[in-house]
Amino acid sequence: MKIDILTLFPEMFSGLNASIIKRAVDKGLAEIRIHDFREFSSDKNKRVDDYSYGGGAGMIISVQPIVDCLRAIENFESAKKILLAPTGKVYDQNKAFELSQYGHIILICGHYEGVDARISNYIDETLSIGDYILTGGEIAAMAVVDSVVRLVPGVLGNEESHHNESFSEMLLEFPQYTRPQEFEGQEVPGILLSGDHEKIRRYRRFKSLERTYLDRPDLLKKAKLTPEDYCFLEKIKRGEDYES
Repeated sequence: MKIDILTLFPEMFSGLNASIIKRAVDKGLAEIRIHDFREFSSDKNKRVDDYSYGGGAGMIISVQPIVDCLRAIENFESAKKILLAPTGKVYDQNKAFELSQYGHIILICGHYEGVDARISNYIDETLSIGDYILTGGEIAAMAVVDSVVRLVPGVLGNEESHHNESFSEMLLEFPQYTRPQEFEGQEVPGILLSGDHEKIRRYRRFKSLERTYLDRPDLLKKAKLTPEDYCFLEKIKRGEDYES
């Protein structure tokens, strides 16, 4: 997968040279290129922003340097081109899976009070990572890169882990435990030590539904629930635990 990032602050992306993302790049599974679109400004002082027509506070990024930077990227026409800005559709795990299917995506980091609206003629969509305001799109771009690259086949050691993660089924992931078996009087739930795979599966499903019901009940409207799930939810709503 190829990912090109257009930004005014390329130094912010040094964090991508670590952990799973770095391993994906080293394996040749991902190629990440950072472009400073200020270098493409036609202004003699390399200025990229100006006042908003019609008035208003703050500065607007000109469409010219972004478009010229886009055109300098090989095969940019066929890439999935995305502007990261608070005005976009909210990014989620389904979108991450969708983007992981593309061979080439281009992320454009918004800044200041926004980008000249004519940028919409050169991109495919606008995405936001949440209902809050950041100083720029760089952190949002890093979130998208991380969430997408980890879904590329071969990047994670255990591909099955994708299916058990939070949001993969619109449910929060069940609680997990590791050694030591006892810590300061707190024991790992005995059922996880039983070796009975069906009992463990049911327990984990119950706990996943319980966590979602308590912390993110909105997700239950999107989840595909089974008859077993509905039985579990009735117990959860009554405040009962798994074994009651």
